[in-house]
Amino acid sequence: MTKQIIHTADAPQAIGTYSQAIRTSGGSTVYLSGQIGLDSINMQMVDGIEAQIQQVFSNLKAVAKASGGSLNDIVKLNIFLTDLNNFALVNEIMASHFSEPYPARAAIGVSALPRGALVEMDAVMVV
Repeated sequence: MTKQIIHTADAPQAIGTYSQAIRTSGGSTVYLSGQIGLDSINMQMVDGIEAQIQQVFSNLKAVAKASGGSLNDIVKLNIFLTDLNNFALVNEIMASHFSEPYPARAAIGVSALPRGALVEMDAVMVV
């Protein structure tokens, strides 16, 4: 199997030993790394849960686009929240970025995320 690295300046640069996304040798499956609410221009966390959720979707959208797809090509979305009370807000904002059929999804409560983020999402996309 070969792996193609996907990279875009329109999403935050990797802050560790990972790629923004990887396309598999078959070419149709793309694995998008976790995105937090970092602004891609200044690499600073945006303020507040609503702004972070919006930024995460913007970051995922940029990586999806660089991969030749869109958010609607995501087949599996994992959501990590430091406070599960924000799950309804995620649903509300997600509805403005996706259309049916929605991706399969998991929402997981975690004690902490990198850089003090309140939300992180990763995805699998088929283009």
